[in-house]
Amino acid sequence: MAWALVTGGTSGIGLAFVHALARHGMDIVLVARDQRRLDEVADDVRTLSGVAVETISADLADPEATARVAARLTDPSHPVDICINNAGVGLHASLLSDDVAQQRHAMAIMVDAVLVLSNAAARAMAARGRGTIINVASASAWIYTGNYSAIKRWVVSYTQALALELSGTGVQATAVCPGWVKTAFHERSGVERPHLPGFLWVKADEVARTALRDAAAGRAVSVPTLKWRIGLFIAQHGPAAIPVAVSRAISGSRR
Repeated sequence: MAWALVTGGTSGIGLAFVHALARHGMDIVLVARDQRRLDEVADDVRTLSGVAVETISADLADPEATARVAARLTDPSHPVDICINNAGVGLHASLLSDDVAQQRHAMAIMVDAVLVLSNAAARAMAARGRGTIINVASASAWIYTGNYSAIKRWVVSYTQALALELSGTGVQATAVCPGWVKTAFHERSGVERPHLPGFLWVKADEVARTALRDAAAGRAVSVPTLKWRIGLFIAQHGPAAIPVAVSRAISGSRR
């Protein structure tokens, strides 16, 4: 049997990954903080898809909890073939604030935990000669909206470096970089959802589907939807003033 582990798998993009993988017959290891929500989602997935589901209640801001998840990834008796690092938090704190606790908390979840879990998965998968690691980044990696953009840029760069080191091992690492996604992410983070035209929003299931397809094709970076691929191409190869202007507009609207 093939197992997939998904962090932040009880809502949004993570839940979309869970359902997509379960439809393909993969057994699931669900990782999230809320045990009640974990149990609800696990029951739903078992009923809908008939696959086995394990749950791990873990706050990935806690190194000990992250270590427990890493131990599951390296368990040789129940090998994990797909690891999806999706857990994340919203981060809109000013870089000028004298309180960096919120910044460090976000980095613990979206940098430290991604590093530890990707490392554990990569070592175990490379030893078996197969596997897939998908790290959820963001289109924000190409602009400059506080530390969130810096964190997601790190996820992209780290995953590309990991993919290079894994070349020839049978293991693929892919960073998925969606634009704005229709989930409860903003509400949970306590911030207002951006007032953007409807065509700019991407559905969570499209993010999951595209990421899985691009990882299978050996791509180190996955950008869901043509509109966002064009947008990020312009951000990367067009005049430097474009991402600066976009970043200034977004930051200004938040203030």
